[in-house]
Amino acid sequence: MAALTPAVVPTRAAWLRNRWVRFAVRRTGRLLVSLWVLVTASFLMIHFVPGDPVRAALGLTAPADLVAAKREALGLNDPLLTQYVHYLGNLLHGDLGESIQSQLPVAETIGQRLPATASLAFLAFGVAIAIAVPVGVAVAVATRRGRRRRTELAFAGTSVVLGAIPDFLLGVALVAVFAVNLGWFPVAGRDGASSYVLPVLALAIGPAAVLARIVRVEMLTVLETDYIRTARAKRLPALRIHLRHALPNAVTATLTLGGMLLASMVAGTVLVENVFAWPGLGSTIVQSIVSKDYPLVQGTVLVYGVIVLIVNNLVDVALAVLDPRSTIGDL
Repeated sequence: MAALTPAVVPTRAAWLRNRWVRFAVRRTGRLLVSLWVLVTASFLMIHFVPGDPVRAALGLTAPADLVAAKREALGLNDPLLTQYVHYLGNLLHGDLGESIQSQLPVAETIGQRLPATASLAFLAFGVAIAIAVPVGVAVAVATRRGRRRRTELAFAGTSVVLGAIPDFLLGVALVAVFAVNLGWFPVAGRDGASSYVLPVLALAIGPAAVLARIVRVEMLTVLETDYIRTARAKRLPALRIHLRHALPNAVTATLTLGGMLLASMVAGTVLVENVFAWPGLGSTIVQSIVSKDYPLVQGTVLVYGVIVLIVNNLVDVALAVLDPRSTIGDL
């Protein structure tokens, strides 16, 4: 038995020293801590509201016995620590509570609205990438080594302006021009493919402008590297040099920023959905805030936070796979 010990210990130690195992453990740990902070913040949110949240939701004229019964049903009469433990236990079973206004489970309401928000955000992200990458590459190739100065200035000015316009303001402008004046697209609602066009553009144009600038800068750097000069010396086709050799090496920064922009797009749906009366989580959270339906606000905020955390962690994983050097501290 003693002879087996030296063979077992090095094998286990080697497994623990694996850089990808360490990366997975650290990322999982950070995600769990972030989730705990988010859950705790969403729990405390309803207790930071001045006054009685149930009375605020039911109205000043609601009977006292109805308010007391609702507080008892929500568990608000229990000690804070007891409420917290119950809240965590309910979350583990997928129970986000019950809406004060509709009397429906919060999880059911979110489940009905989440697909509309997810489809809008991810479609907008795809459009932003589809615009940013080819535009950034084309401008980088056209303006390399100081050429076409006017093109560079026009691109820089346009991208700065478009990137600075708030999503909801851009949405209002798109509605005024293309829905009200021209009548090309629906003003509001989610009914068919045409109803996606304006809200998707409202979410995608700003991030596309920002990403295009990053793609151009990274592409300019890569185009001046030695291996690209070698590829040109071999007289390889320009399209092959730019797309096969240069673009993959310029995508790291784009992926990092793209992930952050995707998270911001998910959060940006709150305003854009209200501009277009989109039946998603964004309009739901605003309506629940107005009606003071705090359990629904609490659950919706929690879901938004979880989506953002998951997106950020998926980007980190993809970045580590594509370029391990970028996460050398974790690996």
